[in-house]
Amino acid sequence: MTLDTKKSAFVKLGEFLNQFKDENCIKDETVSGNDLFFEKFIDLIQLSQSHNGWYTPEQVHFAIASWAEALTEDNLTKWLSEYDFSAVKPKNAALILAGNIPLVGFHDFLSVLLTGHNVLIKTSSNDQHLLPFLVNYLIAAEPDLKNKITFVEGKLENFDAVIATGSNNTARYFEYYFKDKPSIIRKNRNSIAVLNGEETKEQLVALGEDIFRYFGLGCRNVSKLFVPKDYSFEPFFEAIFEYQDVIHYEKYANNYDYNKAVFLMSNFKLLDNGFLTLKEDSSYSSPISSVFYERYENLEDLQKRLEDESQQIQCIVSNNLVKNSIPFGVAQKPNLWDYADNVDTVLFLLTV
Repeated sequence: MTLDTKKSAFVKLGEFLNQFKDENCIKDETVSGNDLFFEKFIDLIQLSQSHNGWYTPEQVHFAIASWAEALTEDNLTKWLSEYDFSAVKPKNAALILAGNIPLVGFHDFLSVLLTGHNVLIKTSSNDQHLLPFLVNYLIAAEPDLKNKITFVEGKLENFDAVIATGSNNTARYFEYYFKDKPSIIRKNRNSIAVLNGEETKEQLVALGEDIFRYFGLGCRNVSKLFVPKDYSFEPFFEAIFEYQDVIHYEKYANNYDYNKAVFLMSNFKLLDNGFLTLKEDSSYSSPISSVFYERYENLEDLQKRLEDESQQIQCIVSNNLVKNSIPFGVAQKPNLWDYADNVDTVLFLLTV
């Protein structure tokens, strides 16, 4: 299969997904495969929360919309134009996927196929339905893909490279188990925001999107704030008040109640607005329904610290206060060329 053939299949998938950007699901009669897949995908989206309580229709639609925006001819061409695919010899690349947010492993799946390799997929028990559905659509759009995609339920075998995503604990197991294979092993990372008190209300509202999207379960969700010594959190709490409905989701509310109780029993001082707690803490990884914060003396020292601790950080959100930061509100909208852990997945696959 040529690269253009595979790109064309993913562009068709993007056009299909574009119909499901929100709960209206407006059918486009020009999109191929609708007769077989349109109604079934609506049903799957509605069933997703029964498969995983965090996968509410709103969150699944958001994930779908993000991929619909990414899978265009222009985006795929821009992304892939930086690489030379001429020397690729097809091999078997295994993927061990996470399931914390919908379709979290789709970028790895896309990268393996577009670099010319075959993909062996071990899905997370938390996300076993969305990717197989999209694979069925892709095979209908381009039947030759069928021989390049395999879902594995048991032990992974006959693979030449692996990309595995998990916790710090599972990463140690992966590193030992796959020590003889080329690999990318992804561990826990968290995202942060750096504030200086001059942010507009609109920027702080956008920061709320970075915090609450996917209920804070993603590695690109902001879980830690760095603020000046004299920072007042009142504007922050006022801005994020529009996300108050998050507390009506039972799983989130249970986490809020539990984590708040644990903090209070430990006599930690908290800032609390009824659906989010702020706790002063030097750690990056905060529990669901809580965000840690830390006060800084000056941006220069903070910049050096963030560089020294970059292995713990996925992305940085700020109003251009520190290097390599991204704007508020786009943390969960990465481009195709924004690689997890800053590891170039395509370059890795091209050198397998």
